[in-house]
Amino acid sequence: MSDLPPLNWLRAFEASARNLSFTGAARDLNMTQSAVSQQIKSLEAFLGRPLFHRRVRALELTQTGISYLPVVRDAFRTLAHGTRALTRTENDVLHIQCNLTFAIHWLAPRLSAFRQLHPGVQLNITTELWEPRDSVEGADVEIRYSLRPSDRVYAELLATDHYYPVCAPGYAVTLPDLAQHPLYDCSNMMGTWTVWAEEQNLPWPDPAVTYATTYSVALSVAMSGGGLALGHDAIARGLIEQGHLVVPFAHRAVMQEAYFLIQSPRAQDMPAARAFTDWLRSELGAFYSGRLGTQA
Repeated sequence: MSDLPPLNWLRAFEASARNLSFTGAARDLNMTQSAVSQQIKSLEAFLGRPLFHRRVRALELTQTGISYLPVVRDAFRTLAHGTRALTRTENDVLHIQCNLTFAIHWLAPRLSAFRQLHPGVQLNITTELWEPRDSVEGADVEIRYSLRPSDRVYAELLATDHYYPVCAPGYAVTLPDLAQHPLYDCSNMMGTWTVWAEEQNLPWPDPAVTYATTYSVALSVAMSGGGLALGHDAIARGLIEQGHLVVPFAHRAVMQEAYFLIQSPRAQDMPAARAFTDWLRSELGAFYSGRLGTQA
């Protein structure tokens, strides 16, 4: 018996898990509901354990299904990236990888300006919560927010930044009572609330901090008036300029992480990649030429 189940069984499983419905999966896959149900039964028999609880009105993943789903999705993603890398032509789409928060708060608001300058360049933007250690398979250009990448990757420093607390306009907070407020941050960052406070010699009682896997969550809580988050210019300045956030304190701490540009060997000879990276350097240079001041 093969170690791998047929690909169509896995497609049926992923679609059923995404819809929590065999009917929805059948619609997505252009199959009959009974055919999807039979493929799921075959996959469950192959694995020797159920993937779904069959409820009256909907499906529910078993613990096995919950564990298996990200494995299947990662496999499909790898296949898609590898296939795309083999089948692209010189005039095909430029594939860009960057983290989710940078894509939302810095890159997306500027894409219309890039399109006006380069209407013939088509972009495909992939966002991940955490950047890989080495180059992403299938990506032409990566914008990576991290400590300096490994020596196996040629990385060009794009920008360094400072981080600082942000909160909603009108949110009442002072330095002496800061540690008594709800505090939010992105997990696994070198710049933390403790480091920011210690740089000002604040008495810091090691308060509880709620961590999220992306800055976007922490910033959203701050915008709603639910507390304070740490941000830096690339992800927070637009929200500050739009009046969604303010900077209550003057101190800005230097981030140990930075933004790096990584290009695949193929991208360095692509006119589309040159157009995008030249534009990116210019935009970031203009962005960081101004300094954000404290706002009450």
